[in-house]
Amino acid sequence: MVYVYCGILGLYLILFLLSMGEAGNPFQKMAARIYRKQREGMGKSKNSRRNWKRALRARQLGDKLKTLQPEEGAEQQVRGYYLSLYSTLLMVVFAGDLLCLAAWGSAYGNAKLIDGNTLLRKAYGEGDVKVELLAEIPGIQEEAFDYVVKERRLTEEELERSYAQASELLPEAILGENERLEDVRKDLKLVSGMDGCPFRISWESEAYSLVNSDGTVHNEELVKGEVVTLTAQFRYEDWSRELAIHVQVNPVTYTPGEAIRLRIEELLREREEKTKSAEEMILPIQVGTEPIIWKEMVEDSSGYFLMLVLLAAGAICWGRGRELDHKLLARRRELLLDYPEIVNKLALYMGAGMTIRNAFLKMGGDYKKQKEERRRYVYEEILMTCHELQGGRSETEAYDHFGKRCQVQPYIRLSALLSQNIRKGSNDLLKMLRQEADNAFAERKNLAKKLGEEAGTKLLLPMMMMLCVVMVIIMIPAYFSFTLN
Repeated sequence: MVYVYCGILGLYLILFLLSMGEAGNPFQKMAARIYRKQREGMGKSKNSRRNWKRALRARQLGDKLKTLQPEEGAEQQVRGYYLSLYSTLLMVVFAGDLLCLAAWGSAYGNAKLIDGNTLLRKAYGEGDVKVELLAEIPGIQEEAFDYVVKERRLTEEELERSYAQASELLPEAILGENERLEDVRKDLKLVSGMDGCPFRISWESEAYSLVNSDGTVHNEELVKGEVVTLTAQFRYEDWSRELAIHVQVNPVTYTPGEAIRLRIEELLREREEKTKSAEEMILPIQVGTEPIIWKEMVEDSSGYFLMLVLLAAGAICWGRGRELDHKLLARRRELLLDYPEIVNKLALYMGAGMTIRNAFLKMGGDYKKQKEERRRYVYEEILMTCHELQGGRSETEAYDHFGKRCQVQPYIRLSALLSQNIRKGSNDLLKMLRQEADNAFAERKNLAKKLGEEAGTKLLLPMMMMLCVVMVIIMIPAYFSFTLN
């Protein structure tokens, strides 16, 4: 996996060098480079169908962005949208790749296995080295080992004297409820330590099916007594001695796999004994005539981080699209809610003797004064219409553009009504506007009722959860009071 992570960093470096001429921070530069190459690729693409689909998606995105912010150009907004998206994705993937590298380095930086079969031993007082090993015999068997490389020891004189005393007392200490070791019928008490003895004692049994290392005796199926050797390993730091104690057991038959594992464990013990004072321990490279390939079992979780990074990048792309759709839906609802107000103002201004043009200029001018306090989509469209009228565009075209930009049926109907009045002239425009205002208020009431029903539906789940909580609060005390009575 480290090659994948380094490859991603290499791609970032190449992209950064190629985008040196762009403006902005490094991620914005790379995003600008990607966007520019994407645009050039769309122009040079030989696949006309694919090029047409890309252009269609860009045009649809531009229409959505232009609808939300009509004062800016569509192409400029599309470029800003993609630059923001690409720079965010690049930052997420870059940060995630660094996190993956850190996780990989943390996993492999503490590796204990060197050169395939060498384990480093810590100095005295630094503690033991725990390592997970995988012994592989090609084409035959794999075995996993949780192994501990003991720290180096210093002296042995006092340990030898203590060992001599403990070895005399140990056979009697492990009897448990048995009278003697020659007649064992109950569990043994295989102690892990003795009073006044500095050693840590561990046990190995010649036949674990009869006597486990914890002293449990399985003699239910015994036919005759057999001698089993229990090996007590005395350990103090890196110093160890073994004491063999004989008890009565049955012979054990091992499977080929168990025999290989026991043989490997025996070889490890032999190497441990031979290299107690050495700086390093060389693992056995073969068992019998078969080679052993050692591998350290390292928990590398960096791949999961890469998956999370890719999922996060995908979620960002999906979320940006959803956010744009939600903004468009909110804009549509806001336009519908403001429609009765717009029609009513037009009817009011025209009833006061204003022309349609002056009514639009009046609404635009009033909105400019309070624009910083409250930004409304319909008044932004009205400002655009005012700019068109002041720029010399005809009223008919300006009102048609107003309805098309709003993209909501009531405004399209209103723009058609105003344009028709300009073209053909009509004395009933004021009456028609007042009737349209009445209809608009009725539609707004229906819309408010619908929004209220949607809000009630959304609150249904929290209300059900609160009901369950209330039921639990009521029923639990009642249940306990009933059980106590």
